[in-house]
Amino acid sequence: MPKLALSLLPLLLLLPVPALSQDADVQEAWTASDGSLRARAAGISLPQTVAGLSLSKSGEVTNGGKGIDNYAQYLSDDGAVQATLYVYLPSYADASIAAYMTDRAVTDRFGPKTRRTAYEGVALHGKAGRAIRAVYDDAANGALTTAAAFVQSGRWLVKLRVTGPSERRREVLAGLDGMLSGLRFDDASAVRSISPARFVDCPKEDDGDARLTASGAATGADVQPVWEGAASFCIRGHVQTSEGSYDVMEQQRAHGASVIVPIDDAGTVMAFDPASGGRGYQLSMHSVGETKLYGVYDRVPSTRQIAQILDGKDPQTAEARATAAYAASGEVIVREGATN
Repeated sequence: MPKLALSLLPLLLLLPVPALSQDADVQEAWTASDGSLRARAAGISLPQTVAGLSLSKSGEVTNGGKGIDNYAQYLSDDGAVQATLYVYLPSYADASIAAYMTDRAVTDRFGPKTRRTAYEGVALHGKAGRAIRAVYDDAANGALTTAAAFVQSGRWLVKLRVTGPSERRREVLAGLDGMLSGLRFDDASAVRSISPARFVDCPKEDDGDARLTASGAATGADVQPVWEGAASFCIRGHVQTSEGSYDVMEQQRAHGASVIVPIDDAGTVMAFDPASGGRGYQLSMHSVGETKLYGVYDRVPSTRQIAQILDGKDPQTAEARATAAYAASGEVIVREGATN
């Protein structure tokens, strides 16, 4: 299994703040005109000055030149209030899961004294339930207020983050709400209805070990992006690994539902989906712009096995059978095996 991705949260909070970059990679991701900055492939834009915040830097977090994980950093005049617009293309796109994982990341980053004071679905451009808005007070032992919002537009996710001193809470919230209302979409009909995820425990199930039954080459038909946005999950269990604790979630529907393990707030999701032909469960690892397909198990692996897979200690786990790369243009390239 690949090394797990790192959370976006500390990265986006600590980005440097030089003037707006003009290199080729940035130009591939963003275009600036008429006072707005536009993520070209996603068709999503935001004014360069909004709610007391001004654009400071834009670019790509990784995958330079591909235009699939784009960020734009905004600052107040004195730099004390910082904001980030992140427009990205995860192969498992679910804004509710992204909000949930960011909620966990905020608590992990800023400590147990952090209080969530808002976490709700809100209207966007007059349409109810088109965004999720979250506010956290007393972060970093009372020093900071931080807030976030999430939107799903087709296969793209939008995350907004604004952070500042607690005494400037009003500016932080004004910045978040101003950025949210300032978002523009080339295709407004692509903006999906979303709401905060609420989880209950799944009915008790046998947690027996699974057996790897197939690890041969996969075909392009086996690798598909997942754009949920409306799936309902229950908590099947929890796994503890060397990197942390993760929830094992099962879709609440008929027998044979998919099971996922969200890994971070950057779009990394482990999934066990019913294999073609209804025989077993296909293991895949989703991330920004990519899906790696591993073996097929005769059942969903136990929580113990999932922990071993994530830690790279499961003796059964096969190498990637196929890797699908999703381009900003919508093109999908499938190659046999792992690409890195």
